[in-house]
Amino acid sequence: MEEKSQRVVKEGNAFYEIDLECLEKKKKEEVRKQKQQPEKRQRE
Repeated sequence: MEEKSQRVVKEGNAFYEIDLECLEKKKKEEVRKQKQQPEKRQRE
């Protein structure tokens, strides 16, 4: 079975195609940044 790589969102008269791979990559990057922030605070 093929996994979806995009999602279409309708908002009013506008349509958006969301790249799910890019979205997942951004979420992982945010989690990584949040994990690093407490480490920086402890060093100060």
